[in-house]
Amino acid sequence: MKNLFLIFSLCFLFLGCAQNSSKPITEVSQNELNDVILVDVRTPEEYVAGHIGKAININWYDENFAKQFDTVNKNETIYVYCKKGGRSAKAQQLLDSLGFKKVVNLEGGYDAHIKK
Repeated sequence: MKNLFLIFSLCFLFLGCAQNSSKPITEVSQNELNDVILVDVRTPEEYVAGHIGKAININWYDENFAKQFDTVNKNETIYVYCKKGGRSAKAQQLLDSLGFKKVVNLEGGYDAHIKK
């Protein structure tokens, strides 16, 4: 019984941590951004008011949000950010569930980025 519990616990821990990744947006370098797909999941109005460099805007609230990733290779590294981190965390979870291998939520969002 102890062995079964141990195996179950290890599997749960491994699966729970395997794909979820986050990083404070203030610790991301410009060089790092050159090697990833950077996605701003805020609304188009928020995006136009200011965004990070080469970020593409895919609105979390768009009913076709997931479909817009159909042409993206699931092995690419994707960084997602929003205003503070809530929408991007949800986007990360969705992309993980769709089979994307490396999705990083940039904690603190655009608000933290412009303060640094």
